[in-house]
Amino acid sequence: MKKVIYTVAVAATFLIVSCGPSAEEIAKKEAARLDSIAKVTADSLAVIEQAKQQAIQDSIKAAAEKAIQDSIAAAEEAAKKKGGSKPKPKVETKKPTPGVNQTGAGGRGNTNEQPNKTGAAGRK
Repeated sequence: MKKVIYTVAVAATFLIVSCGPSAEEIAKKEAARLDSIAKVTADSLAVIEQAKQQAIQDSIKAAAEKAIQDSIAAAEEAAKKKGGSKPKPKVETKKPTPGVNQTGAGGRGNTNEQPNKTGAAGRK
């Protein structure tokens, strides 16, 4: 009876071992796993590269926008400095006519005498 039990135990062991995957099946399974990992890695790298390019484009766009804002602010500042003190309107002044007394009364204020064209006080 011991021989039968040993024989059945050895046969069961061989059956269990033989029911498992073969070396070829194990190799295929490992290759599929490695392919899956490679695909995920490639996809991840593509996503990372795309995000990197997008970040670069966003940075360039932000720098250009900041440059525009800075130039507008500088132009406004320059306009404030330049236009801050508005030029005073020029007042037209009457230029004196040469040889004529401007007081209209010969230099003595407002009197009844006729003005002398020479500017000296006239005599009657």
